Amino acid sequence: MKKITRQIRIGNVPIGGGEPCVVQSMCSTDTRDVAATLEQISRLASIGCEIVRCAVPDMDAAQALSEIKSKSPLPVVADIHFDYRLALKVIEGGIDALRLNPGNIGEKWKILEVVKAASERNIPIRIGVNAGSLEKEILERYGHPTAEAMVESALGHVKILEELGYHEIKISLKASDVMKTVSAYRLLSEKTDYPLHIGITEAGTIFSGTVKSSVGLGILLAEGIGDTMRVSLTGDVMDEVRVAYEILKSLGLRQRGVNFVSCPTCGRCQINLVKVAEEVEQRLLGIDKRITVAVMGCAVNGPGEAREADVGIAGGKGEGLLFRNGEIVRKVPEDKLADALIEEIENLNK
Repeated sequence: MKKITRQIRIGNVPIGGGEPCVVQSMCSTDTRDVAATLEQISRLASIGCEIVRCAVPDMDAAQALSEIKSKSPLPVVADIHFDYRLALKVIEGGIDALRLNPGNIGEKWKILEVVKAASERNIPIRIGVNAGSLEKEILERYGHPTAEAMVESALGHVKILEELGYHEIKISLKASDVMKTVSAYRLLSEKTDYPLHIGITEAGTIFSGTVKSSVGLGILLAEGIGDTMRVSLTGDVMDEVRVAYEILKSLGLRQRGVNFVSCPTCGRCQINLVKVAEEVEQRLLGIDKRITVAVMGCAVNGPGEAREADVGIAGGKGEGLLFRNGEIVRKVPEDKLADALIEEIENLNK
């Protein structure tokens, strides 16, 4: 059962309070390049990304973010480190939320300035703790960036905001070590009811990063922990969103796009199933229908799986049977299987 946390809003998106886990990503573009950043945000929005974060390394980026925010189809979070003036600038520009650790921006009066400006506009702040950048005194006390050290760091930043009367807070605890991340979130979830942003940081490339993120985030989500999530991958940000939804779909927590099923192939398969499956999966990316599609290779499990799907194919020798709603539609040559399957999907519910 999902843990009920406090609810905040990032733009028009409710976070926490029992709402489904929200999918977000971070732009890989130079924020100062407004056109490129908006183009990437639009692509992310087209595949279901719900919140986007942008780096703000300097005042030029902070200025550009105002224009990006005004034209963005998604709520925009500003990623700020060290310089409180950047936070004030993006708040003035209408940003939807901040990712900022108050303990990293210096004297208390600077923090107070940021909190005052954020409070006036009801802008949430995400405290983001990373195992690779814990405070020196905490590292000296624990010896290593342990789960307990990460939680202590996060709650220390939270305390700074709470003492200033600010409670529009979200928290993240990230490490590249999967089980350390899981342990940290479990511990934090017991100690606070603020909404949590979950992720495995520096997870890696599309292959290793997907595996690590699926394991770590899958454990947390199955335990009811996580109000927003990002799958951090070294590669195309579009893959981050696709993998996030696959994780949520596999747990029955969110449904977007097609549920795609394909067999691993074996010596019984007499069509080039890998080629057919890859082509079908790629073409399904642009289809947002709550259906199951099966691409199966032989007569052992193929017909059964294809019948259970809304639309499916079961391979034979150089050809395959096309199924729709459990019934055989027709026999199709191997080189036409992908086209026939996509056409049948597009005709569903017409």
